[in-house]
Amino acid sequence: MSIDQWAIGIMETLGVWGAALLVAIESLFPPIPSELILPLAGFTASRGSFDLVTVILATTAGSLAGALLLYWLGAGVGAERLSRWADRIPLMSADDVVTAMAWFHRFGPIAVFIGRFIPIVRSLISIPAGVDRMRLWLFVLLTTVGSGLWNTLFVVLGFVLGENWTVVEDIASRYSRGVLIAAIVVVAALIVWRVVRVVQRERAKRALDTEPQPEAPDEPDSSSGPGTAA
Repeated sequence: MSIDQWAIGIMETLGVWGAALLVAIESLFPPIPSELILPLAGFTASRGSFDLVTVILATTAGSLAGALLLYWLGAGVGAERLSRWADRIPLMSADDVVTAMAWFHRFGPIAVFIGRFIPIVRSLISIPAGVDRMRLWLFVLLTTVGSGLWNTLFVVLGFVLGENWTVVEDIASRYSRGVLIAAIVVVAALIVWRVVRVVQRERAKRALDTEPQPEAPDEPDSSSGPGTAA
């Protein structure tokens, strides 16, 4: 059974809340793409299984539910524990976590909103929001608006295209692959940059250790000083 047949079966069995469940699972398990689930939900709605507005509201509720679970996961981990873990990971340190969280504390709201339109980031962005303890009402608002816009676009396209809903999946899949390739390139560049920094730091440390230390000047002999009796 293919993923789309499995998804259709869940939506036909559970109704509109089946669509919400699938989107919530997609938030927690990115390999199940919303670019497949959402147009499919719109197509299912076009067959009269449920109302278009209802499916948009339900899928947005599912997106929020999945995001909140990841937010609370991040809040449970916390910055201090994350820093301790970073110290145990090669090429990382607690300072990296401090720097990343300082950036997120400044740009977090923008990152949470924009992240809802980027595959994989859409799921993962909720974790640093929890670690940073972003105000819950703000996180809920940004997630609801961002996810609502994303879900509405794909559900409506699936509803309008009907049997041709797979066209949306094909286009969205190319977008997702492009984003994934770009993410891999960025991660690879960051790893190379970190390796170069570590190597340079180790070389500088060895150079300091092997550099000859200047000899301390000899202390004057007090016994031959001017105050010594002849």
